[in-house]
Parts: sequence; C-alpha cells; structure tokens
Amino acid sequence: MKLIGRNGTGEELPGRAHTDVDTESWAQSPDDPNRTLPGQRTSAGYGPESLVHLTARQVADTAAPHRAALVVDEPEQAASFETVLAAREQAALEARHRTAADDGDPNAASQLGALLLRRGDLADAEPYLRRAAAAGLRAAANNLGVLLHQQGHRAEAAQWWRQAAVAGSAPAAHALGLQLRDQGEEEAAEYWLHFAAEHGHPLGAYALGDLMEHRRDVRAERWFKLAADSGHREAAYRLARMREAAGDKETAETWYRTAAARSHARAALRLGVLLEERAAEEPGCLDEAARWYRQSAQNGEPRAACALGFLLRDAGDAAAAADWWQEAAEAGDGTAANALGALHAGRGEAAEAERWYRMALDAGDHNGAFNLGLLCAGAGRDTQAEQWYRKAAYAGHREACNALAVLLLQRGDESGAEPWFSKAAEAGSVDGAFNLGVLHAGRGEHRHAQEWYARAAAEGHGEAALQLAVAQEQRGNLTGALERYRQAAGGGSAEGAFRLASMLDRRGDADAEAEHWYAVAADAGHRRAQVRMGVRAAERGALQIAESWYRRAAEAGSRSAAFNLGLLLARQDAEAEAMLWYTRAADAGHGRAALRLALLALRRGEPVQAENWCKRAAEYGPAEVAERAARLLGALHSELSA
Repeated sequence: MKLIGRNGTGEELPGRAHTDVDTESWAQSPDDPNRTLPGQRTSAGYGPESLVHLTARQVADTAAPHRAALVVDEPEQAASFETVLAAREQAALEARHRTAADDGDPNAASQLGALLLRRGDLADAEPYLRRAAAAGLRAAANNLGVLLHQQGHRAEAAQWWRQAAVAGSAPAAHALGLQLRDQGEEEAAEYWLHFAAEHGHPLGAYALGDLMEHRRDVRAERWFKLAADSGHREAAYRLARMREAAGDKETAETWYRTAAARSHARAALRLGVLLEERAAEEPGCLDEAARWYRQSAQNGEPRAACALGFLLRDAGDAAAAADWWQEAAEAGDGTAANALGALHAGRGEAAEAERWYRMALDAGDHNGAFNLGLLCAGAGRDTQAEQWYRKAAYAGHREACNALAVLLLQRGDESGAEPWFSKAAEAGSVDGAFNLGVLHAGRGEHRHAQEWYARAAAEGHGEAALQLAVAQEQRGNLTGALERYRQAAGGGSAEGAFRLASMLDRRGDADAEAEHWYAVAADAGHRRAQVRMGVRAAERGALQIAESWYRRAAEAGSRSAAFNLGLLLARQDAEAEAMLWYTRAADAGHGRAALRLALLALRRGEPVQAENWCKRAAEYGPAEVAERAARLLGALHSELSA
C-alpha cells in the first residue's frame, strides 16, 4: 500500500549524560540505509547540536575582522543578528581548531574533523580525522568510519568502526553491528549491537531487538523496552505490537500511547483501533479514537484517514467522512476508495461510484472488482457483472465466488455454478456454504445438503439453521428442532423466529418468550407473525394495537390479516371499510371472507351478489366454509325459484 509520508525509526533521541566524548555520535538508522551519518559531539557546549548550517560565503563574511555594529529594531532583524552571531562564533571555533590541528594537536584535529563532517565538507574533514584516528582517538575513528561509509568505502569504514568499538565506542559498535547485519553476519552483528545496547545506546538496543524479533527470539522485547524507555518511538510501537499479539492489550495500549505521543503515525492508528474496539463498553472511547485517527492521518497514515471516515459516517457526518476517504483513497488506500464508491452508489451516482471502485482495484483491493460486479448487476448489466465477479473470484474473493455462482445458477448453468459455490464455501463464505446446501437439497442429496447447512449454521447463518430445524421437526425431534429454531432466530431468520414462537406457543409453558419471538418476526416483516401479534392483542382487548398489526400485514398482502381487520372494523361500526378489506381478502382466495360478503349481500337484498360470493367461498374452502356456502347456496336457489 502506498503511504503518505514515512515513519523513520532512527529519530534523534533526547540527550543523555555520557562519560565518553563520542557517545552522542549519530549512527545510521536501521530503517534508512541512505541516511547521512552526522559527526561527533566532542565537548560540552560544542558539536552538532550547536552548529548552524551556513554556506562557505556566509562563513567567510562573518569571519571578517571589521564589521559595522548592527542596530536591531525588529524581530526579524534580531533573528538575523542571532544567526550571524552564531555563524561568527562557529567560524572562530573552526579557526581555533584548525590552527591547533595544524600544529599537531590530535584532539583539535578530531574536533575539526567532526565539525567539517557535520557540515558536509568530507574532503576537508578526512585528513584531520585520519590524523586523529591514527593517534588513537576513538571519537575520530568512529567519525572516520561515518565519513568513509558516506563515500561508499564500506570495508574501510568497518575497520575504523571496529577499532573505535574495541576502544569502547557504543555508536561505533552500533554502526558496525548494522553493517555486519546487512552483510548477513548475524552472529557478529548481534555481538556488537549487544555491546552498544549494554553501553546505553538506544539505537543499538532497538537494532538488537529488531534482529532478535526477526529470529522470533523472546528477548527482543527487553531491548525494545530499553530503547523505548530512552525515547525511541519505533521501539515503543514494536513493543506494543508484541504485547498486543500476546493478548496483553492493556500494556500494548500504554506503549502505543507512548509512541503516538511522539507523533508515530502507525502507533496512533493502532491506539485508535483499540479504543474503537472498547467503545461498546465505554462509549466515550470513540471520541478519543477519532482524535488519534486524526493525528495519525495528519502524520501521513492513509489507513487512519479511512478509519476516521467510517467513524464520521457512523456519527452521521457523511460529508466529512467523504473528505477523509478521498484523502486516503488518493494516497492509495483501497478500502477508502471502496467506501467512497459505496457512498456514491447509495446516492444513485453510478458513474462516480464506478470511478472509485476502479481506483480501489488499481490500488490492489479486489473488493473493487466485486463492487463493480454488484454495481453492474444492479443495473441489469449481467455480462459485465459476470466479468467483474470472475476477476475478483479468480483473485480469491470468496463473496465474488458466491455471487458468480448465483449468477450462473440463475442462468441455468448448475454445473458451472457448483465449483464456485464450493470455492466460496471452502474459503469461509457462509452464504456459499448455504447455497451449496440448497443446490444439494434441490437434487435430493439431503445428507450433503445437511452437512453444508450445518457448516453455515455454525457461522451464524440463520436460514441454514432454519433448514436444519425443519428437518429435525419432520423427524419428530422436537428438542433438536427447538434448539435449531433458536439458532435460526438468533441468526436473523424471521421465519425461524416465527416457528420458534409457534412451537413455544403450542407447548404452552413459555408464553412471554413466544410473544417475544412473534414480535421479533413481526418487526422483521413476517406477515403471519404480524397476524399472530394482532390476534394476541385482540384477545387482551388491545384493539388499537391489534388493528395496527393487522393493517401492516394486510397492506403487505396477507389475506388473513385483511379478513381479521375487516372483522375488527365491523365490530367498531366501520362496515364500509370492513367491506373493502373483506373484498381484498376474498379476492386473494380467503373462503371465510367470501362467505361473509355473501351474507352481507343477502342482508342488503342482493341475491345475485350473494350467490356469486357463495360459489367463491365453496371453491376456496376450507371444508367447513365450503359446506356452509353450499347450504346457503341451496337456500338461495330455493328462494330464487319460489
């Protein structure tokens, strides 16, 4: 994944007190082999931290013996004055070192070489550093190694680092250890990195931890902690990852906070993830998670921008979510591009959705191809949908395998569909496992069907559990059926919830639970459950509630609900509306509604209408209604022929 910016691991560390003059020499970062290796601090108050980078012309100008005094009137002029003053002091220092070094002072040669190295004057620095190193000054030997490494003379650099390390230089031991590691000499590298770490060099401790973690050595954690305690943010992050992998999220969070507080983008991202996961129990964690996601995103981590977008979307701020998703997507985050595509698809902006889905695919996210397939299928472009599904399916996208199989099955290509259902199911798609069960059941291969239903049900597929429950009930295993119906209802199957309620209702010892599951099914739009809720409310005398449930079911097409609503309205003297619902029920084949309409027609003195409704009631049934309709029809014929 292409990332915005970078998180180095060899950042500058806070100063420490040391006994050797070279212990603050900078060594190469283990994560950035091309980083410049600055020079050596040689005495208190001087060295790399106190130098100002100037051009040769500026140095020459500030070293001039006669310069007019400056009058400082403005802040900008004050800053310029401070810069000039620092440059003048640096030039004077360099001149003193050069004079002493040229007079044969090896300490001055070492200090001058470090100063020139820090400024980038390698050619000028080299002879002074060589002279001081030859005199046995380990700081000079270390810095000469730095200089030679920058010039590409790695073998000679290693020789001088080894000399300095043997003399006790922790920075040289660190640099030597890294070079040996890169050459594949891990045992020797470990020795020198261990030396650097034991002598208080944080980068050495980090590099040693990195080497040990690569070998899956549990001692890595100790060295990461040592480096992290000294301010190394990448070490704190790596330590947090190790603790999280071990299941110790509390300690992991502490170290993520340490690294994130030092602007480590990935640590802030992981901290946000941990807080978001905890938000179910502690809702206030979401706000803090958003703050860390924002910091991480602003430090160049596109995954954090993507995660922040989802938080904002869930909070109802789709516009802000889209802004963060766009930032992440343009930085190469496929998940964010897919989220933008879904946002535009939901608004009916198919062209814009397709653009973002294609961008997700270009970023290597095969969800983009799957979503393009869904987009084309929704527009009726089945040929294109199949092509996108195939692209995602061949890349291992399990839901694309299932969608492709469904498309092929709808076309009648069962032999082509089955391998894709199998691939989806074997990859863990619960829908694929369920559909494979349906395929086997349709062929009468019930044992295989039950096996796939069981696999899908074990992953929470409600409809698969329903099929298993029905099979258990047909075999007379009511205890097993009840258990499976509970599983189906818990998995979101409205039919499973209704059947569970019906079974509990028949058993008669769990009325409250039965009502609960009827309500669950009814709220999910199950019409028979809605009718049952209406009946139970009417039995309690809660007629308004009963009417509400009957209307919902009747308007959704339930003929029983339409008939019951008619009865309820008739009892409330709303006969005109009752007639409308009786008619709708009778037109849908409800025998009792047709018989009721026949009786009402007779009451109004409309024998022909009554006869027609009687005939329909006799046709629709059930047997009791057909018998009553036949008797009424006979009476009508006698009356009409009299």
